[in-house]
Amino acid sequence: MTEIDTDDLLAQMRVMAAQARGGAAVESEASADFGALLQRSIDRVNDLQQQSRTAKEAFQAGTGDMSLAEVMLLSEKAGIAFQAVLQVRNKVIQAYQDVINMPL
Repeated sequence: MTEIDTDDLLAQMRVMAAQARGGAAVESEASADFGALLQRSIDRVNDLQQQSRTAKEAFQAGTGDMSLAEVMLLSEKAGIAFQAVLQVRNKVIQAYQDVINMPL
């Protein structure tokens, strides 16, 4: 199962904060560009949603080997992952709007 890698996201945010302060950012493997990090997160959420959908369909058809509890856990993981990505999107949009509305 895949999960959103919060460590990568946190490391990227720290690098960006250091760059905004004018300090030298410490480069690491986790400091890939934000777009790639966001794309990986979206792909992981998509994978979780597909796994959840497949498990639900198999359970409803009676062909799956998962219990109801396991199916519900997959569904909740997919929902939480989606909410997390949605909140990141909202914060990015808010930051963009703040920058656009700054006086010159």
